[in-house]
Amino acid sequence: MTHERKLKLKTLFTDYLITTFGMTLYVLSWTIFLIPAEITGGGISGLSAVIFYSSKIPIAISYFIINVFLVLIAIKILGASFGIKTIYSMGVATLLFWLTPNLITEPLIDDTFLSAVLGAMMGGIGIGLVFTRGGSTGGTDIIAMIINKYRNISPGRVIMYCDVIIIASSYFVFQSPAKLVYGYVTMWVISYTIDAFLNGANASAQIFIFSKKFDEIADYINKNAGRGVTVFDGTGWFTKEKVKIVMTVVRKRESSLIFRKLKEIDPEAFISMGSVMGVYGQGFDKIKI
Repeated sequence: MTHERKLKLKTLFTDYLITTFGMTLYVLSWTIFLIPAEITGGGISGLSAVIFYSSKIPIAISYFIINVFLVLIAIKILGASFGIKTIYSMGVATLLFWLTPNLITEPLIDDTFLSAVLGAMMGGIGIGLVFTRGGSTGGTDIIAMIINKYRNISPGRVIMYCDVIIIASSYFVFQSPAKLVYGYVTMWVISYTIDAFLNGANASAQIFIFSKKFDEIADYINKNAGRGVTVFDGTGWFTKEKVKIVMTVVRKRESSLIFRKLKEIDPEAFISMGSVMGVYGQGFDKIKI
């Protein structure tokens, strides 16, 4: 087995290990904090919780059925190559929802608001971990991707609408405005925690790379990372040698994979990365005036 293949297998193993840990945190946030306190969050987990509160059907069953239905639709509409990591994440979550429903039968903390905040923070960290490895929790993400294919609507907005409707539906179960508020607190804290955990991973970065293997690096970024590349001519003023400078703009969340590959191609490469306030054009944001 070649060194490159070993490295890829190690990376793949790490990705799935961290994804598993992230989904474990996410499921435990429900079984330890949210479900015992009868709090509803967003996503398919939240919808499954509403079904559980109203009919006592185990969350694992409804979560699995709904997600299988969504995945089949996604494969038909988005193609057979639809995210393997997403399917894996949903499988792990289903198994954990099946194994941990009776882990905590009474609220761990005798304060519903605190249960909502702690559960949401724990769930947000879990989802953030999954996102850092290129995965997704599926559910409303799938709905957003399908709608985005046919309508120019932000996936984030679709997910928010879905979450608002799912949490609102819990009012018909509990007839309690307080429970409704706790659900929206959970939604907001999860969103904030994910953003804080990713530390601005949705922001963009401009990368300059100085390397003798500039052509191989440029090809990788262009073909594998799917980002545009510009190669400049430069001169090292100390050595007076001609150099090639690779410049690209990527999402920050994509930079870790690019850096990993750069280390493989040329460990001696000189790299400079800086945050940029806004990037507009193909593959990034549209100019909105």
